[in-house]
Amino acid sequence: MEISADLGTLADSRQHHAPLELPKQNRSWLPGALRRMVLIRTAEDHIGQMVTAGKIRCPCHLAIGQEAVAVGVSKSLRPTDRIFGAHRSHSHYLALGGSLRALMAEVLGKDTGASRGMGGSMHLIDLEHGLRGTVPIVGSTIPIATGAALAAKMDGKGDIAVSYFGDGATEEGVFHESMNLAATLRLPVLFVCENNLFSSHLHISLRQPRDSVARYATAHDIPAVRVDGNDVVAVASAADEAIERMRREPGPFFIEAVTYRWRGHVGPRDDEDVGVRRKDDLVVWRKRDPVQRLYEALREAGDADSASLELIEREVLAEVAFAWAQAEQDPFPPPESLLSRVYGRPS
Repeated sequence: MEISADLGTLADSRQHHAPLELPKQNRSWLPGALRRMVLIRTAEDHIGQMVTAGKIRCPCHLAIGQEAVAVGVSKSLRPTDRIFGAHRSHSHYLALGGSLRALMAEVLGKDTGASRGMGGSMHLIDLEHGLRGTVPIVGSTIPIATGAALAAKMDGKGDIAVSYFGDGATEEGVFHESMNLAATLRLPVLFVCENNLFSSHLHISLRQPRDSVARYATAHDIPAVRVDGNDVVAVASAADEAIERMRREPGPFFIEAVTYRWRGHVGPRDDEDVGVRRKDDLVVWRKRDPVQRLYEALREAGDADSASLELIEREVLAEVAFAWAQAEQDPFPPPESLLSRVYGRPS
């Protein structure tokens, strides 16, 4: 499936601000998707505040503004699938149903954290919901997900692997090696590129000759689709079709979800004064808010109103505050864990 090499209107911050176009059937999951996106945003906003307050010391990469990608893809996943993230994966973890308390504990370095307090914000794991791990080294989990897809194919149970990465990772050699292997061996791996147009502080127009990375799928003979990554309905529809196809007949698929992060590369700042990010552009991109666009669509359809949204926001705020309070009271790992969790013990 050939796809154009340019993003077109999806790269234009002045467009795609309208409420989402809702499906005529099977809309029951959308209120839950709205709540999940509000949860991700609220949790990350709180983490950002705690970084500013000096209570969180590890680097935290926030995906505020990108919530629809993880929520849309996760709709069709099952716990036995093998999901891998990167350095900006709070949204992937929470969209799968990961424990809010364990996330808060992890960024605080507590023993009850998702990685027992040893990984921080960028090293998350939740085997119960299929998240096999996140790693901050750019592109590093792409080949791991490809290997997991090989194992899934050999198991023959219809499970798939999912690899989340940003547009910057497509400039790594291992990305192309993994795509080639997945295409050659017909591996059930879903490559999900969250193209937020920036790698650290550098815009894609300064790094690549074209602004769409889905063109690499064409080069590797992998079917691909490009979607508005701030449209949870479009993301879920693309993921539903791709995953159903992969479960039925193993083979890779590529989704390019065009989005935009509201915060800077790392930490809670907007970074509007760093590199080529501009304040005026960020203001316009915020109008493509995935949460607001879904809410407005549900409101127009009679499936939500301001009172219901306010209730969701109050409940989520309380959940986040409670999880944070619990995590603050949790213990740090014992000193001996510095060695026992790094080196294997002789049998």
